[in-house]
Amino acid sequence: MSSNTHEQQPEDEELEMLDEDDIQEMVDDADNGGDVAMDSDGEDEEVTLHNDSIAYFDGHKDSVFAIAQHPLYPNLIATGGSEGDADDAPGKGYVIDTSAAVAPSRPVLPASYNADPNAATPTPQTTALQPIFAIDGHTDSINALAFTLPRGDFLVSAGMDGRLRAYTVSATSSGGQPQFQFQFLAESQETEEINWLQPCPSTSYPNTIALGASDGSVWVLTLDATDTTNPIRIVQSYFLHTGPCTAGAWTPDGKLLATVSEDASLHVFDVWGEAAAKSLVTDNGQTVVSLTEADQRFAVEGGLYSVAISPSGGLLAAGGAAGAIRILSLPRLSQPSTASTTSGKKPATSTTTPGTTTILAALAVQQDSVESLAFSPSPSVPLLAAGSVDGSIAVFDPVRSFAVRRHLQGVH
Repeated sequence: MSSNTHEQQPEDEELEMLDEDDIQEMVDDADNGGDVAMDSDGEDEEVTLHNDSIAYFDGHKDSVFAIAQHPLYPNLIATGGSEGDADDAPGKGYVIDTSAAVAPSRPVLPASYNADPNAATPTPQTTALQPIFAIDGHTDSINALAFTLPRGDFLVSAGMDGRLRAYTVSATSSGGQPQFQFQFLAESQETEEINWLQPCPSTSYPNTIALGASDGSVWVLTLDATDTTNPIRIVQSYFLHTGPCTAGAWTPDGKLLATVSEDASLHVFDVWGEAAAKSLVTDNGQTVVSLTEADQRFAVEGGLYSVAISPSGGLLAAGGAAGAIRILSLPRLSQPSTASTTSGKKPATSTTTPGTTTILAALAVQQDSVESLAFSPSPSVPLLAAGSVDGSIAVFDPVRSFAVRRHLQGVH
């Protein structure tokens, strides 16, 4: 029961009033009885945005959630998002060709370095890009896009409506410039909401993609335009995560698939059975590594939201809540190409114990969830970058026990 802690004024007690003679100065109320604005009130800050891009595309009516680049034609970019901010707004995507952008001639140094700093400088020109194809058919936002590997034969879109839609991609030459054609192939829906897509890099299994869903399931699918009855074929499906599957990454050889979840679990799946052939799978028969929050060395309170694998395939980084990053070793199913020597010695065989992994480091530099991880693609520059919700990017050096090389704060 609430009580009023303020003392009640007796009804017969008279309020003290100031006499007019005691007032030193009378101030007119210029605001007609309104409150005097504080310094921070009513200020209209003008923010001047300078478009210094060589090209731009502004066809989206709402947020953009996904971007994908063609593996053979890097100027071919697919974008996906929402068509509006209404609850029933459909998903919408576009494909743009950035080759129309021409880099203008721009000075290396700003105008203040000119002989005459006050001299007029030409305004840099930018190119407005037009879409060459529209991605439709989603009843909710498109939040994942991928071109299949190794040749980008298909463009795949995935949405919060659980739909996966595939398009064939073909290129013809006209006047020395490639002309692209897109044609809808098929649609599949195995879950209520898709969180991510990752194309498999293995040339032995072309046009294969993996996806993770909000119900924790993981699916591996292969696309085949020649199969008119079943152009999207299910290769594998996994149901080990108990929370939404938030991210996934293939090893560079495409033999293993690592996924993480909001339930703080990590599973590295033996998709093609090559680890099983070498007796490297865990007791569940599906993974080479399975870790959950039950292992206190690995546990990340709040879940995992990103994962990346090094170019060598030997290191895995998993990022999660409160800036936590875990670094693990992975078994290698493929022997490094440098293993063969001129002396004729055979490369050493793997002695990895099934289901075992080594937690190499536990990092916590950033303050908020780590939702993006990437290893440098060059083995000669072994760096790991982590992007956090706190707006910072941290760069770690794996060679020096993952020491922090740079911590860029406030970049977003």
